[in-house]
Amino acid sequence: MQEKLAIGIYGANGHQIHYHIENHPHARLAATAAFPREALPPGLKGDAAIRHYATLDELLADRTVELVSLCSPRRRDQAAEAIRCMEAGKHVYAEKPCAMAEEDLDAIIAAAGRTGRRFHEMAGTAFEQPYLAIREIVAAGTIGTVVQVFAQKSYPYHDRRPQDEDIDGGIIGQASIHALRFVEHVAGQRIADIQAVETTLGNPVAGGGLRMATSLMMTLENGGVASVVANYLNPKGFGRWGNEHLRIFGTRGFVEATDSGTRTRLLVGDRDLGPIDTSAPSREYFDMLVASLLGLGEMPFSMEEELHPTRMTIRAKQSVIRNS
Repeated sequence: MQEKLAIGIYGANGHQIHYHIENHPHARLAATAAFPREALPPGLKGDAAIRHYATLDELLADRTVELVSLCSPRRRDQAAEAIRCMEAGKHVYAEKPCAMAEEDLDAIIAAAGRTGRRFHEMAGTAFEQPYLAIREIVAAGTIGTVVQVFAQKSYPYHDRRPQDEDIDGGIIGQASIHALRFVEHVAGQRIADIQAVETTLGNPVAGGGLRMATSLMMTLENGGVASVVANYLNPKGFGRWGNEHLRIFGTRGFVEATDSGTRTRLLVGDRDLGPIDTSAPSREYFDMLVASLLGLGEMPFSMEEELHPTRMTIRAKQSVIRNS
């Protein structure tokens, strides 16, 4: 029987993977650090084989841990912590944004090359339905050459949203990253240049630093264009946590998913083909990573392809700083 990959999880600031590990066929939770035990799924809470540590250093000293999943308490620190993990001989799976400065992103890539450890961001946006089906439609050439992409990410505001961007990456790094993955990983178009504006208007905390909305404009390497809007203005009445839209316009037609992916439509030439087929199951990015580490599969992107949307969020934020 194939030995299960031993996972350590650090931090609870983001989409930690504890629920993906319970009863996983190829991975097991070996240890936690800076993670509340009460947050573990029922099947893992009483598992005496799971070791619990207070610090990342203690976790890294655990020789049985092979991969560390990072949801660092401060996202600004996460790049340095990822490098420490790789230098300690651990593979890394990191919450977005994995880095908040381009030199830190480059340092992560260099560390992976230097240590021979694998690094991946939690970058599975394109493999969730209906975006997986849209990705396949675009890749098949059904709508022709992609000319323009529009994407939206809207989340609700709540009092737990940090006013300090260093905690979670801010609206560009934390929310817009999904929309940039729509552009690159779903529409298949690499971003060449990006500019952004953002505002704190609507922030209920007087003098708070939380940016409530941002707009981004991009040129694409194929000569096309893209635009993204992201905000923390999704009202409860919408009924879903995220209000997502994606429209991809090509030379032969367009494909779209609106209202958090609940409505889809494909038009080609003079034919309205209606909703697209999204019956195929979504693919979990963590499962792909585990399979690749055990020699049971390959990751869908190179490291540069996977991390390029993150690089573009960093440049978008820098454009805001330059123009402020």
